[in-house]
Amino acid sequence: MRWNLDSSHTNVAFSVKHMGLFTVRGQFKKAAGLVVTNEKGVPERVEATIEAASIETGDAQRDAHLRSGDFLDVENYPEIRFVSRKVEALGEGRYRILGDLTIRGTTREVALEAEVSPPVKDPWGNTRIGASASGTLNRKDFGLTWNQVLEFGALLVGEEVHFTVDVEAVAVPEPAAV
Repeated sequence: MRWNLDSSHTNVAFSVKHMGLFTVRGQFKKAAGLVVTNEKGVPERVEATIEAASIETGDAQRDAHLRSGDFLDVENYPEIRFVSRKVEALGEGRYRILGDLTIRGTTREVALEAEVSPPVKDPWGNTRIGASASGTLNRKDFGLTWNQVLEFGALLVGEEVHFTVDVEAVAVPEPAAV
């Protein structure tokens, strides 16, 4: 079965250390994608596309810098893309999703730990599932290398990025047999 991400109920959030002291949190406001499950509801494929320019951290100057060539370079790389390669069941609705993440034209394998809800009917007759996934990546692996070493030795921007993805997906009706 195919499920489309409901963009109004999808959140892609991240956090990174600033000056080794404070955690800056942000999110991408525009994401789309799909999940394909087998007849038992087990995820088999996950694809997602994030609009890189939709990044928000609550500070307009920082957001502009993150969109610039120093970081995401959104003019040349407007999308961040994830395509799963393998989904491993961990039990009790939990999965490890291995896949290719492409940021700024560089693709690296990442692992997500995900928890998927059982399907439910919404008030409008649609079938929905929910999922939460999380992971960590090193931004330098994707060419995001801009930084400054501070007087006391800490980095201005941490290299490790933690991310969480919370989604709701709506089942796409199967076409009627002819």
